[in-house]
Amino acid sequence: MDLSVLWFLLLAVLWTGYLVLEGFDFGVGMLLKPFARNENERRMLLRTVGPIWDGNEVWLLTAGGATFAAFPEWYATMFSGFYLALLLILVALIVRICAFEWRQKIDDPIWRNRWDWAHTFGAWIPSVLWGVAFANLVQGMQIEIIDGNHQLTGGFFSLITPFTLLGGVTTAALFLTHGAVFLALKTDGEVRVRAGLLAQRLSIGSLLVAAVWAVWAQLAFSSNVFSWVPLVIAALSLVGVVIAARARREGWAFALNAVAIAAAVALIFSIMYPNVMPSSLNPDWSLTIAGASSSKATLQVMSVIALVMVPIVLAYQGWTLWVFRARLTGAQIGSATGLHPFRERSFENVDR
Repeated sequence: MDLSVLWFLLLAVLWTGYLVLEGFDFGVGMLLKPFARNENERRMLLRTVGPIWDGNEVWLLTAGGATFAAFPEWYATMFSGFYLALLLILVALIVRICAFEWRQKIDDPIWRNRWDWAHTFGAWIPSVLWGVAFANLVQGMQIEIIDGNHQLTGGFFSLITPFTLLGGVTTAALFLTHGAVFLALKTDGEVRVRAGLLAQRLSIGSLLVAAVWAVWAQLAFSSNVFSWVPLVIAALSLVGVVIAARARREGWAFALNAVAIAAAVALIFSIMYPNVMPSSLNPDWSLTIAGASSSKATLQVMSVIALVMVPIVLAYQGWTLWVFRARLTGAQIGSATGLHPFRERSFENVDR
C-alpha cells in the first residue's frame, strides 16, 4: 500500500478516536445545564468525565499534527478555508477548559452557574461545527488552482448549505446520545434512570437524522460503491443503540453508538477517497491524496514514529478508562461546595 494512502487511513483512525472519545465528553457537557437539576447532579456529571476529558483531546492534537506533517497542502488549504469555523471551535474548547478548571475556584452559585452555561455552549459549538466541517469535505468546496496552488475561493457562508447544516445536526445528535448513554453507564440512582430514559428518546432522533444525512451523502456525493458498507454498519449500530437503550443495557448502547460514530467517519473518508478535498467547481481541481502528501522520506519517518507511539497512547487511554470505570453515586459526590468536582476522586471504589 502506498504510504500516502496509509496515512490517509491513519488520519481516519485518529479522527475516529477523537470523535468517539470526545463525543461523550461533548455530550455530557451539552447536557450539563438542560439535564442536571441541582448542584450535586451537575457535580456528578462533571465527575463522570473529569479524569479523562483532557486525555481525550490529545487525539485532536495528534490528528491536526499528523495532517500538517503528512499532508501539508491539505492542512494549509483546509485551515485557510475553515479559518472562522476552526477559530470558533478553538475558542469554545478554551472556554470549556476554563469552565472545567475554574467553576469551583469561588464558592458562589452565580459564579458556578455562569461557568456551567459556558461549559454547555463550549460543548454545543464544536459538536455542531465539526459536523458542518466534515460535511463540507463530503460535499466539496469552492477550490480553484491559482498560480499552481489549490485555493478556496468561497467565504465562510459558502460552507453553510442544507447538507452541511444537517451534518452539524447529525454530529450533535450522535454526541448527545453518546453523552446520555455514558451518563447512564457511569452513574447510579435517579440520575442513571433519567439518563437512560433520555438516551431512549435521543437514540431514536439520532438514528433518523443520521440515516437521512448518510443516505443523502452516499447518493449525492459518492462514486464509491464500497462506502455503502460503513453506511449500513452505522445504520445497524444505531438501531442496536435504540434496542439496547430500551433494554437498559448501557454498556451495549455505548459500544454500539461508538461503532456508529466510527462508521460515520469511515463513510466520510470513503466518499472523499481518492481526494482529501473535492472541488465543487471542477473535479479536476480537487486536492488528491497523492497531490497533497509529503515526500516519501517524511512519511517513512512518520510511520516509524506512529508505530511506536500509537500503541502507547492506546494503552494509556485504555488504562485510564479502566481505572475510572466505576459508577458514581450520590454519596461519593459529597457537599455542593469545597473540593474540585472531580479531583477529589479516589481509587477506593474502582473495583465495584
